[in-house]
Amino acid sequence: MDAFIYTSMAGAARAMRSLEVHANNLANAETDGFRADLELAEDVPVAGSRLDARRMVRSQARSSMDAGTMVRTGRDLDLAIEGTGYFTVAGRDGEAYTRAGGFDVDGAGQLVLHGRAVLGMGGPIVLPEFERVFVGDDGTVSVTVPDEPTPQVVDRLLLVDPAPGTLRKDQYGLLVSADGASLPASDAVKVLGGVLEGSNVSPVDELAAAMSASRSFELQMRLYRLAGSMAEAGERLVRG
Repeated sequence: MDAFIYTSMAGAARAMRSLEVHANNLANAETDGFRADLELAEDVPVAGSRLDARRMVRSQARSSMDAGTMVRTGRDLDLAIEGTGYFTVAGRDGEAYTRAGGFDVDGAGQLVLHGRAVLGMGGPIVLPEFERVFVGDDGTVSVTVPDEPTPQVVDRLLLVDPAPGTLRKDQYGLLVSADGASLPASDAVKVLGGVLEGSNVSPVDELAAAMSASRSFELQMRLYRLAGSMAEAGERLVRG
């Protein structure tokens, strides 16, 4: 009977984890550059005395790296990556990578993404007082300053193009190198100006998956309650 309970609770835990993943994806369906999480389950043996016949489900979350929908905005600091590649921003523990490109300039003239410094080849990009900013398809950042019509080059965006499977998502939703190392700049990455890349979440698919996970959780909990009822009935029979 305990095996029955163990199986139902393991299934319920997996269903709950799946529901959390799909709910988070739905919540970020309108977040620029968001990469949908994929909930994966791995069957592993349980080690220990008299547990050799038992298995457990270990859930893992990975991210889909498929491109999102491109939306033209016409804004100078709305940027997107054409093809593969990522922008680099300052993360909590080093460099972080993202496809989100809705950049702004803070009060100190620093180019930022949601308050995080956008990194160039020389570190955080700081703009002088300018009239207009331009970003070339190679990531070169230029500005026109008052009384000077010729654009001046400030820096170049640090663009990277890591191999598939070498990035993981951190707790802040940014991508970081799986081994913790900084990635080299890539000259092959191309930038689109006046464009934003949306998330790659399919709301219809995520809603269907969330409903399926919810039904699975309810089923597993019914099995758990049934196992408990059967155990109680067995105890009553033993007691006579």
